[in-house]
Amino acid sequence: MSTERLATPCRPFAAGVFRLSMGLMPVDERDWFELGPERAAAIESKRALLEARHGEVFCARAQADAPAAELLALMAEHLPHYHPDIFRRDGGRLSDAATGEVWELATTALHPLDLAGRLVAEDLCLLQAQDDRYVLIGASLCAPARWLLAEKMGRPLAAIHGPVPGYADQLGAVVDRFFAALKPGRLVGRFNWSIADDPVPFQPVARDRAVQITAATAGERLWLRVERQTLRRLPRSGVVVFTIGTHITRLDRVIGSAGDAQALAAAIRSMPPGMQAYKRIAPVAEPLLAWLAAIG
Repeated sequence: MSTERLATPCRPFAAGVFRLSMGLMPVDERDWFELGPERAAAIESKRALLEARHGEVFCARAQADAPAAELLALMAEHLPHYHPDIFRRDGGRLSDAATGEVWELATTALHPLDLAGRLVAEDLCLLQAQDDRYVLIGASLCAPARWLLAEKMGRPLAAIHGPVPGYADQLGAVVDRFFAALKPGRLVGRFNWSIADDPVPFQPVARDRAVQITAATAGERLWLRVERQTLRRLPRSGVVVFTIGTHITRLDRVIGSAGDAQALAAAIRSMPPGMQAYKRIAPVAEPLLAWLAAIG
């Protein structure tokens, strides 16, 4: 949720080639959520959005009520078990030592998905099978990258990813098969990345570029935006939980060597023009590549 969140930024472009793929990896149960020292600031930022723009960042349809309660119960067990230095469970009370918050799980007026979203830095989405398609039925989404929650609610995966170049032809069927085959107890993750000219996490719509990017300023005026995403199926409801942890780091703090610069340049050059445009890399590609060439 916050900028500059990682001391050692993740570099998902390191292979030096862009491929449109799910790129799934197994995730250890204890790593379902990230609870580093930057989490408290991320929660504070999230809380401000939920208070000021609740209708834009939270939505849950009626069919999300039971799965959301199941998710909250799972998280209320998971967090104290794997992170006892931060979370403590005392009957129906869950306390957070990092933020000082105490949650009465059984009596809170919040929707269970809303409360679940306030416990972690990650955004949370619930997808339910309906007529052989997985449909978005609820989300706590405080760091969208150019998508409006209200426009995606109730829509299947294919429609949600409709703007992604190549998704329908290259990835749609693969994603649908994976969702159908995902078993409870299996936790997987992937990374998605892009180059941003604005470090604000909450960007539901594209913003006008405030400053001109040049080869001399690209490193300090562009940011690497990485989404760490996880997927798991809830055992009772069968709903799939999709989490999104957003990390935004200034580019000159990511590119620490000639090898980093060469890998990012190669990944950008291997990206189809349509994908460069979708990720908004195209308008800054020339000065960005020049900046990288000067390093690598």
